[in-house]
Formats: sequence, C-alpha cells, structure tokens
Amino acid sequence: MKRLLIKQLNEMIGQNAKISGFVHAIRDQGNIKFLIIRDISGTCQVVITNDSGDVFGKVSTLTLESVVEIVGSVVKEPQSPNGFEMRVEEITLLSRAAALPIPVVEKSAKETSQEKRLDWRWIDLRKTKNALIFKVWTTFESAFQEFLVGNGFIEIHSPKFMSTPSESGAELFSVPYFDKTAYLAQSPQFYKQMAMASGFERVFEIGPIFRANPSFTSRHDTEFTGFDFEFSYIESHHDVMDFEAQTLVHMLSAVKEKHAADIQEHFGVSVNIPSLPFPKISMKEAKSILANAHVPSEKEGDLSPEEERALSAYVKKEYGHEFVFVTDYPIDVRPFYHMRHEQDQTLTKSFDLLWKGIEVTTGAQREHRYDILLKQAESKGLSLSGLKYYLNFFKYGCPPHGGVGMGPSRMIMKLLEQSNVREVTYLYRGIKRLDP
Repeated sequence: MKRLLIKQLNEMIGQNAKISGFVHAIRDQGNIKFLIIRDISGTCQVVITNDSGDVFGKVSTLTLESVVEIVGSVVKEPQSPNGFEMRVEEITLLSRAAALPIPVVEKSAKETSQEKRLDWRWIDLRKTKNALIFKVWTTFESAFQEFLVGNGFIEIHSPKFMSTPSESGAELFSVPYFDKTAYLAQSPQFYKQMAMASGFERVFEIGPIFRANPSFTSRHDTEFTGFDFEFSYIESHHDVMDFEAQTLVHMLSAVKEKHAADIQEHFGVSVNIPSLPFPKISMKEAKSILANAHVPSEKEGDLSPEEERALSAYVKKEYGHEFVFVTDYPIDVRPFYHMRHEQDQTLTKSFDLLWKGIEVTTGAQREHRYDILLKQAESKGLSLSGLKYYLNFFKYGCPPHGGVGMGPSRMIMKLLEQSNVREVTYLYRGIKRLDP
C-alpha cells in the first residue's frame, strides 16, 4: 500500500490508507487510546481500541516524536479537528525517540529560550509553525526567480572565494587558500557587473553572503542568503527601484495566494500586497522629516535603526504604505562604484528600501565609465592594483546598469512579524554560533 500524506485522507473516507509520521501526542483512556500523528502536511487523530489485539499493546511502548507507520480505515468523525480519523489496524515503529531535550508542543505560554531551541534546531523545526516559515521561504524565492526569468533575466552563480574584497575592507572573512589568502564574498556585486560587461544585460543570483559583522542585533548574521539582480541600459536608479517594487508585489502576491490562511492561523498576520509605485524620499528629505519629529540623528548621511523605524511610521501614516525607498545617499557612506549625480557630485544614485521599519535592500545605478570609476576608486583611497580585474570589466565597453541586493531573511522576518532573523533562518550563524 502506498503511503499517503495526511492532507489526502479526506479523499479516503470509507477506505483503508497508510500514513507515516511523528507521534505528536498520546492520550491513554484505558480501553481506548488516541494518537496524534504529524507529517509535513498536517496532523491526524488515530484511534486504537482494546479489541485491536497486539496493536493495542504496542501503543504503550511508543514515545513522543517516535516515527511510526500506520495502516487503518479512514472514517468520518465530526468531533475530530479534520472531520475524520483513522481506526488503526497496524502500527509499525520506524524509529524510537529518546526523551526530548526541548518540547515540540509547548505546554506553557513561555516558550523555551531561543538559544536552547537553536541548540536543538532540528527538533524545534518540527513545529508546524516553523515548518510553515520555510514553506513561505520556498514560495517567496520561487516567485522571485519566476518573475525575473519571465522578464528575461539569466541566472548566474558567482564564486564565493575572492582574491579581493567585494565591498570594502571591513567585515571580511579571510581564509587560507593554498599559498595565499582568499576572502569569502560579501556580495556577488563584482560578478553581476562582469555579466553586464559580458553583454548578458539581465542577471540574477540566489546565494550565500558572508559578513564578519561583530553584532548581536536581531537583524544581523554572519552568513545569510542574498537575492541579487542587475540589469543594463537603465536611465537612472529610479528604473531599478521601480522594477524592484514590481518584483516584490509579485513575490508577496504569490505568498498571499498560497499561504495567507496558514500565516493568519499560526502568526496572526495578514499578508498585505503593496500598491505601486512605492514612496520615495531622499536622504535629505528624510533627515528633515526626522528632525521635525525630534528623532536624534547619529550620522548625517545614514539612518540609525531608530530613524528607520520612525521614518517607516511616518510613511505609513502619511502614505498608507509599508515600504519606502530612501534615495540619494552621500558618497562617504556608499561604495566607490555607485554613480554620482551630475548636478551634485557629493550624492550617489543609490537607495535603500525600508519595510516595516528595517532596511531590506540596497541598490544603485553603478558607474560604468572606466575613467570615472578610476577617479572614484582613487578618491576613496583604494588600491587600483587590488581592483585590477574588477576595473578591467569596464575598460572594453560596458552598458549603463544598476541593481539591488535583497535580504530575504529580513523580509521573511517582517512578513511574519517575527522579532529576530534567527527565527526565520534554517540554521543561524552568528559570532558565537557555528553549531549545529
């Protein structure tokens, strides 16, 4: 008999079926015993009566989270959460679980501490709520890929060993590489731009990002997944912002269509589809808004977490929008390869996207003209010899282009209104966490 998922059992009422899964709960009421079995599609109540022979005795040997195979008849039962249950005929123990170090079913309002749950992450992930996070991730990511491919983008996979830093000299992981030192990529930025010089015109990448960030905040990690895209023949960074907004509308629409009910049930969150276009506010305007709201400024050309939250609250109130692009960052807080404004060489054609009070993407129009790129690198005090291969991408002709780097872990955190990226990361990596 072929194994069925629990969600398929409602089509099997009146018939025999086989399911396999974890023992989620055990209730012993003397002459009748109940098990709740859980698989990736849901849970099901199974019933074992004392006239079931050897099967009845086997139940007393089971432990919570043991893995079992069950054969039985599917019958209607209005009092069961699913409207049906299974009457057990056979139980096969596939794997016995030892006493659990953390509960899968939390029986008190206070959940087990996050650090302990991360120590036993594979058990913590058995919770239906946590499994849903990664179902949402899958839809979110596949929708990103679907939209870009549908708009003529080519997928690339750039190397993660680099001979020079991809962003700056800070936050780098260096690793021995035979007789030299290599660096783990902080971004696929250089290689996305190489693809522009190769004439690919439109590329995207989904891959790991490494940042040696000495931070313990709720938004930072040392390894995370990045969504990146870059495309040619743009007129300004506004083209990039507008395309990113369209991409996000598509991604969120896909999540809402597939998971809205489950997200509401398990997280109490409604999935909102943002309207187009997204609001845009220059950094200069943002600082003025924040000053009028008496929000302290830590740095003239950048936003602190407190300022990000306050600006998002302002945009929500004034525009009724969860997203806002903050544009035109000064050159001292942006990389040398960001294009500068013709009218004001102190400003870059760059932006960050804030969502519900946190920066989730960074983007810009890049400088594609070789001679200007040389001058901008020199003005930042960078070694041109160390950038030789990158600079060569632009020496032999390169179209105007721009793109973004998106942080999907922050996006999923905000989508599900979780307080920490650790909760939405499969296995978190931070300053003090390299296991499991």
